[in-house]
This record gives sequence, C-alpha cells and structure tokens, in this order.
Amino acid sequence: MQRAAQRDDRAQRGPRATRLSRALVCAAAVPAVLITAACSSDSGDAPGKAGASAKPSAGSGSQKPSAKPSPTVQASVFRKLPEPCKVLPKKTLGELVPEADTDGKKGSSDETANRSSCSWTSLDNNGVKGSQFRWLNVSLLRFDSDASRGSGNDQAHTYYTRQVQDAKAASGAKNVKAEALGGTGDEATAVHYDLKKKEGAFKQQTVVARVENVVITLDYNGAGLAGDKTPDADDLTADAKKAAKEAVTAVASANGRETEGTSPSSPSASPSKSTSKDASKSPAPKGSTSSSTPKKD
Repeated sequence: MQRAAQRDDRAQRGPRATRLSRALVCAAAVPAVLITAACSSDSGDAPGKAGASAKPSAGSGSQKPSAKPSPTVQASVFRKLPEPCKVLPKKTLGELVPEADTDGKKGSSDETANRSSCSWTSLDNNGVKGSQFRWLNVSLLRFDSDASRGSGNDQAHTYYTRQVQDAKAASGAKNVKAEALGGTGDEATAVHYDLKKKEGAFKQQTVVARVENVVITLDYNGAGLAGDKTPDADDLTADAKKAAKEAVTAVASANGRETEGTSPSSPSASPSKSTSKDASKSPAPKGSTSSSTPKKD
C-alpha cells in the first residue's frame, strides 16, 4: 500500500513538475523578447546611430553641380554697312574713274547688311590714239560676334589676312609688291602687281583694310589700250590708298562715328561738364604752371 501511494505521489508530481518547468522557461524568455524588440525599435528611430536613415543635408555630395555659364564674346562694334555705291565721294570717283557713271553698279548680294559691293568702269576713248581703261571695285564684309566662332573683330582679322594672301597669289601676277598702310582702319595692306592680258598691260592695285569687324577690299586697275601708254603704277597706287581711307571713314560714319576708332558714346571721347568743372576748381600743385594760362608780358 505504501509503495502504491509513493507511485501515485510520483505520478502526480511528474506532470506538475513538468508544467512548472515549462512555465519558468517561458517566463525567462519574455524579457529577452522585449529587450530584443526595444533594441530593434531604437536602431531605426534615433538619428546619428549606426544604420539610421537620415536625410542628406543641403551641402551633401548628392546634389548635382550647378551648370557652367555659357561663354561670352565681345559684341560687334559695327552693326551695319554703308551703301556700297556711296562709300566714295563723287570727287574721288571723278579722279579714279572719270568716264564712269558715278552711281556705279551694285553687287547682287542679298545680304546687304553683312556683304555688299559696287563697281565702276571707265573707258576714255581717244580714237586712233588709243584709250585709257580704269576699273574700280569696293567690297565690304561685316562679321557678327558669335560664341562658337569668336568675336567679330577676330573673324574680320582672319578674313583680312586671307584676302591679303589671295591678292599676293593672284593668277598671272608679275612683280608683286606689298606694303603695310598706316592711318587706314585698324590694319591695312596695299598689294600691287603687273598683269598681262590680251587687251594690254594692266597695273593692278588691291588695298585690303580692316576697321573693327568690317573688312574692305578695294581693287583698282588701269591699262592703256589700242596703243595708248600704260598708266603709272605709283599714281594708281596713291589713288587706291586714298580711296581706301575714304571707304573706312564711310563705314565709321554709317555707324555713328565721326572718325574711325572713336565712338561718340565712349567715355573718353569728351569729359562731362561736372568733371571738367570739378577739375577747374581743384588747386594746381605748387610750383606747377598750367599750359592753358597765358603768360603776362
């Protein structure tokens, strides 16, 4: 009986002990789960901790760099060309091409704002004594400033250089001579040579001049036909140089300039009234004498 009671007691304690052990295990596991959950929630919310998803600041490297400013070039000085058949005074035309119609023959270009030309033909027929032939042509080319091609002045200089080289390398030219000219725009060159044609011996003069963003090419030639004497090359050259200067002046005048290279709106053209007035009030340094003050006798 006692053994049976002990077996019953062990049998009853067995299930209870098992249940108690399981309860203790579950109770011990609960804090671990809570701690794990708490750690997990803190890792994603607190900024500055490892693994935090903070927003990039304004100065972070994720921003795109600002676009580079587009390149700029100096604006073209001259905005238009003069009427090509009026670039030379009638007096000059009477000297260079005395028998020509002073109205001239205008070129066929449809871009007169950028390219134009005019020519005059003169034939002084002296019958059996022969005749004197003269031909004059003025071409003007204007360049606009462009970011891809450069300033108008630079483009004009390149074209000017090419025109001079072409004149020196003219087909059939003999005794070619070239000289730089002063006082004719920003740069100018006169090229003269002899040219033999079936009509006679020609004396060719080509003057290429650049003033700011405009290039002027003036061609002038003469010949004695039907037995008349060949004109003097030096005289033709002098006439061509004079005409080129007048053409440069015409370009400047068409754009509101009285003389080449001087803009009426330039601050250095004339001092303002206030500046001159203030300057007159300022005392001169001791020991200095103004050149504008007349000396007393």
